[in-house]
Amino acid sequence: MRNRVLVVVGSVSLLVVAGCGDPEPVAGMAEPPVASGGPESEEVRLTNLRQLTFTGQNAEAYYAFDGSRLIFQTQREGVPCDQIYTMELDGTDAQMVSTGDGRTTCGYFFPDGESILYASTHLGGAECPPEPGFEMGYVWPVYDSYDIFTANPDGSGMSRLTSEDGYDAEATIGPDGRIVFTSVRDGDMEIYSMNGDGSDVQRLTNSPGPDGGPFFSADGSKIVYRGRVIEPGAELDDFRSLLDQGLWRPTALEIFVMDADGGDPHQVTDLGGANFGPFWHPDGERIIFSSNSHDPDGRNFDLFIINEDGTGLERITFNGTFDGFPMFSPDGAHLVFASNRGARVEGDTNVFIADWVE
Repeated sequence: MRNRVLVVVGSVSLLVVAGCGDPEPVAGMAEPPVASGGPESEEVRLTNLRQLTFTGQNAEAYYAFDGSRLIFQTQREGVPCDQIYTMELDGTDAQMVSTGDGRTTCGYFFPDGESILYASTHLGGAECPPEPGFEMGYVWPVYDSYDIFTANPDGSGMSRLTSEDGYDAEATIGPDGRIVFTSVRDGDMEIYSMNGDGSDVQRLTNSPGPDGGPFFSADGSKIVYRGRVIEPGAELDDFRSLLDQGLWRPTALEIFVMDADGGDPHQVTDLGGANFGPFWHPDGERIIFSSNSHDPDGRNFDLFIINEDGTGLERITFNGTFDGFPMFSPDGAHLVFASNRGARVEGDTNVFIADWVE
């Protein structure tokens, strides 16, 4: 699930992504590893934790398929709303690869490393799209100006892949170059796939509710995603009413898996609360994700890992703030994720990387 990340202790917001153009270099800020201790000493699956970003809102950092570089979205000084950047694995050589206009979300590398993918609102205007107020409670925007674009790794050579009315975003890529993404083009929030050039669009999910945030398994045979099946009634009416206004309420979500063609969809978690941002372990058998199900107040998000069959749930992080958007390196040796821990300014979200202890 993505929307802009502005996560503070006591609340969470997710991400969206935008355009590309000439790269804008940002000075790398290599600093000492974050000290362990306190609750973090329980994070036995993680060692050698390093912080890669140090200011603003940074999240959804995803590896290139060869594990050599990261692509992520950031909102920082001089960047009024989320833009796509790439950086080295130590946080240096951060460069903007989106246009700098509108808002962006969900950057991803193609398998060959010769192109990148992201969603952007820049065709709807250069300004940041307006954020919803709190008149209808805690809601996220589903901007209908989001479309999906490809570009060269430096941001040049942009090409538009989607042009349907409504939200097209949350796009990621499988090992064969097939793209999976979230769209409301048919009046509901569903998951679709398409070729790398935008052709052969296929709808994969068909149940009322907020299906989205999909990722292929390492072998491309399965897709993990977040969602919720909403039965007819007041809750479904509320969901559809909000979606008609470009909004949704991300407070109750579980983790699901389906085949790459949409077959055999099945629910993995039944934890309650908001469970989102799932990603496969390279073994294709385990799924790591973020959840607030353990917190009675629903304010603290931590990382958990679970077997695809719903067994073996294990808590990975124990920080008292927000941990989310985890991704394993292609070899499974490292984990990158976003967190509020160690923030210089309350509410800052930064990218961290750690060695994974198997």
